[in-house]
Amino acid sequence: MTEKVQKTLRDSAALRWSALILLSALTFSTYWFQDFFSGLKGLMETEMGIDSEEFGRIIGMTTIANIFGMIIIGGIILDKWGIRIAGIVFGSIATLGGAITAAAASGWLGDDQSTVVNYMILGRILFGSGLEVLCVVATRTIVKWFKGYELALAMAINMGFGRLGSAMGTALSLDIGGGHVAPAVTFAATLIGLALILFLIYTVFDIKIDKQEKAIAGEQEKDDSEDFKFSDLLALLKNSSFIYIALLCVAFYAAIFPFMMYAPDLLINKFGFSQVLPAAGEVILWGSKALGAASVYVIFFLFAICFAVVPNNVKTKAMALGIKVVSVVLFASYLFYMKDVLAVWLTNGAKTASLIPLGTIIFTPIFGNFVDKKGKAASLMILGSLLLIFAHLSLSVLNNVIIAYFGLVSLGVAFSLVPAAMWPSVAKIIPENRLGTAYASMFTLQNWGLGLFFWGIGALLKFVNKDILPAIEAGDAVYDYTVPILILVGCGVISIFLSFKLKQSDKKYGYGLEKGSND
Repeated sequence: MTEKVQKTLRDSAALRWSALILLSALTFSTYWFQDFFSGLKGLMETEMGIDSEEFGRIIGMTTIANIFGMIIIGGIILDKWGIRIAGIVFGSIATLGGAITAAAASGWLGDDQSTVVNYMILGRILFGSGLEVLCVVATRTIVKWFKGYELALAMAINMGFGRLGSAMGTALSLDIGGGHVAPAVTFAATLIGLALILFLIYTVFDIKIDKQEKAIAGEQEKDDSEDFKFSDLLALLKNSSFIYIALLCVAFYAAIFPFMMYAPDLLINKFGFSQVLPAAGEVILWGSKALGAASVYVIFFLFAICFAVVPNNVKTKAMALGIKVVSVVLFASYLFYMKDVLAVWLTNGAKTASLIPLGTIIFTPIFGNFVDKKGKAASLMILGSLLLIFAHLSLSVLNNVIIAYFGLVSLGVAFSLVPAAMWPSVAKIIPENRLGTAYASMFTLQNWGLGLFFWGIGALLKFVNKDILPAIEAGDAVYDYTVPILILVGCGVISIFLSFKLKQSDKKYGYGLEKGSND
């Protein structure tokens, strides 16, 4: 007699993807809040009197709690008490941080500049304390639901939601704020609160699947080896493969996230892009410019999903190919229809800078699907690092606007390649019951790099332009970004070296980084 196979919610594709969507709301909203200030830098200078160094402090202090171990604490909580408690606790901390930042920007906590800046920093610290742990929660949850299924693709789509938040936050903040900082901050903070509500809905799924898996496993006593021990953290630090991928995470993201915060201002100052979107580039939806602009990003994201996800769930290769062809034709038709609007967008600093996360919206699900099927994760990390070097050289040393466009697109592709390959690779290197601690350790190290570069670019920008600061304030000169951005090329070189070392480790230990998820 054949033994009956017991199934759980994760065996249903519809429920797996529903859980992912609920979870990804937090990813979308926190990435929006992380990056939306980039589109407001010039406005913060003129409306609030905040200079480049203060701007760097506001965005850089987001990482301070994580530098000193908050993510490790979150990882321990995640490993010991589970996804639900960690998500609710740190989601609430991020929401509180957003609320304080919004209150400060609105002048509710004081109206002199130093008070506003200090409270905004406090809010960003609290937000950052929740942000990175929520990233660990998201990654750990996806492994829980998708391991053995479409793991790399699910991680890629979750990242795609994050990049969608980054792109829309960067591009739409001025539209939402109506030319003022406070409304844009309030809107961004509200998104986090709404996403936390959706996560609470997700916990219903999480409770159910835990009960199902417990029933399948029986009433076995929990093995003490499942409990967190600091020796586990020490074991991670002794694992050379983990060190390579963790340092790669630091080097790569230090060259991406800080740059994104300054990219609109760089394009305005170096290439003469507009700060305010010209009327010819406005998209109106239901009477709203912000909704109209948002619809463009959503359509890009839906195209990526249709191209990368839908064909995998049809019965024949011919039908899958047909869906891809139809998707490309419809997307090309949309681009042609929007060509005049998009041409104007490409002369605006914030909209053009959003090409970076926009590229990830299109390519991350596609690359995630490729990693699931073909593998080649370490090789893709090498390629992404090469693109990173080209991008920063084109935007620092060279002064050709056409090459700058290619640089931004290359950065978007690199921003898709490396994460789509890197995060699933961790799950192959580290045992599942220690993934929370492993991801938390990586995010902690990453925050050391982000904290340095978020603040460092602003401080260095002010230093290298110190002789012309009065002229810049008077509108007679512009910031020279060459040196601050050129430094990021070094991060790309380090990323290539670490990717090669990781590929060597894969050959030595047989992690399967170059193999597909089901190989």
